[in-house]
Amino acid sequence: MTEQKDARAVLEQVAAGTMSVDEALLRWKQAPFEDLGFAKPDYHRALRQGAAEVVYGAGKTPEQLRAIVSAMLERGQKTILITRMDPEAARIAGSGLPLRYDSLSRTGIVGALPEKDGRGTVVVATGGTSDLPVAEEAALTAEAFGNDVRRLYDVGVAGLHRLLSHLDDIMSARVVIAIAGMEGALASVIGGLADCPVIAVPTSVGYGASFGGLSALLSMLNSCAAGVSVVNIDNGFGAGFLASRINHM
Repeated sequence: MTEQKDARAVLEQVAAGTMSVDEALLRWKQAPFEDLGFAKPDYHRALRQGAAEVVYGAGKTPEQLRAIVSAMLERGQKTILITRMDPEAARIAGSGLPLRYDSLSRTGIVGALPEKDGRGTVVVATGGTSDLPVAEEAALTAEAFGNDVRRLYDVGVAGLHRLLSHLDDIMSARVVIAIAGMEGALASVIGGLADCPVIAVPTSVGYGASFGGLSALLSMLNSCAAGVSVVNIDNGFGAGFLASRINHM
């Protein structure tokens, strides 16, 4: 939301007469994207959508990642989120960049985290410890877009009392991200307790018949709890981004 605030500040200065139209035009004269040959960074995405472009790290070389991030920094992007970034790429691409890397979720954040300007709290809950890589991707994504995040880890239905000990957190949340593998029951249980949107994330955790997360996906899609939406298997980023959108509405 920072870029939209910056744009609004420029317009307010023009309206107040403290900045000329030509000066404002110069601020926005840059092209909406840049062709780097192997990538086209979208510099105006934050103005269009309220959130800057996120870099998907998987499949990109360290040199490509460094070039993309450097170009985005040069154009004024203050916080850059990189998902699915392997440790070696983080080591090489992060040289000379203000990169903070989380090896568990393979998530990189370049620059400082923005102020927490979301309207409430985003709760990230997991069925088990094995779901933490996906959960941290969701949590760090939400934090990178200015949200206050509360983590409730290993509160799955195999020990329901663990979840029930956090009822205050669940019932006071503005959005809950429920992350689970196996049969994916956590999302339905939380959906029956919370009065806010619940974003269900199936993970590929489980034995053979879980089919790499397909069982959890189908369970979550068939949830009888109202107000539960579902993202793709292991898609912590998608859940964190959607939670941020809801929390800023």
